[in-house]
Amino acid sequence: MDIQYLLWLQDIRNATGGLFDEFFNALSKFAVDILPFFPFIVFWGVDKKWGYIFLTNHWVGELVNGVIKLTVCAYRPWIRSDLIEPAGDSKTAATGYSFPSGHTRTATTIYGTIFVWQKDKRRWLAVLCAVLIALTGFSRNYLGVHTPQDVIVGFLESVLTIWVVTFVFKKVEGNGKLIDILTLVGIVFVFASLIYIQVKPYPMDYDAAGNLLVDPNKMMNDCFKACGALLGFLIGSYVDRHYIHYEIPFGSKNLPLLVCVGAAIAMAWKELFASATIVAAFGGHWGHFIARFIMLIFAMCVWPVVIKKNAEA
Repeated sequence: MDIQYLLWLQDIRNATGGLFDEFFNALSKFAVDILPFFPFIVFWGVDKKWGYIFLTNHWVGELVNGVIKLTVCAYRPWIRSDLIEPAGDSKTAATGYSFPSGHTRTATTIYGTIFVWQKDKRRWLAVLCAVLIALTGFSRNYLGVHTPQDVIVGFLESVLTIWVVTFVFKKVEGNGKLIDILTLVGIVFVFASLIYIQVKPYPMDYDAAGNLLVDPNKMMNDCFKACGALLGFLIGSYVDRHYIHYEIPFGSKNLPLLVCVGAAIAMAWKELFASATIVAAFGGHWGHFIARFIMLIFAMCVWPVVIKKNAEA
């Protein structure tokens, strides 16, 4: 039924001449290329507590999603059926195994956290975020890169992550010792995940010509990224709590510019410089791990210090 549903959507795409392809493709790309930098902006210049919640939701969710993907090892729709032809560059842009949907997970986690944060203050924004969650999830089906179950589980996974993280934050708020213990637990989870994804078995299926259908080594890249990012966040948050003690310098005329510059640097690192330097030097797995680790250390430790010094100037 899932493949039939995707074929029905594919018929709609073809019948409309791809009229909506770019719209849904833009929604998907925004979710994974731009949206993950929003937590940095909140942390640096809007609300530090909610910045921590955003960052925890996103990076814990990212790693959990990666581990589930590499556990289930579900093939993409076009591998399961040669009748499926994804729209545009969706096929080449899609990374990792299929289940659950990473784009849906990211969109639901960040838009969903905004929903929880703003539902009593700016209801219009909460409603908009709910609509964007639904549209982003549907876009993964419409573009032919995920089945409905991929999207539904990606959504439910994110809702559960938001609920658990929000609950834990309320319980540990103000308890520095317990927060440090949870930080240590998180670090253990990162390294346990790294060991698990490298020692577990993977399906090794071949096509009629003897070509490997899916290379497990390539499928691991996203999980290495998530491990590096979460480790950087955990260590960076520890350094901030114990040594930096960053507080948003509200009222500083330099703050908006500093936040924008920091986001631009982080984005340039992720999209341009990391692949040309660290990834090129250390390879796909550990290069991505180190690059994301550096990005989160920059976000949690380096740029807060820069903001503090320039806000005081």
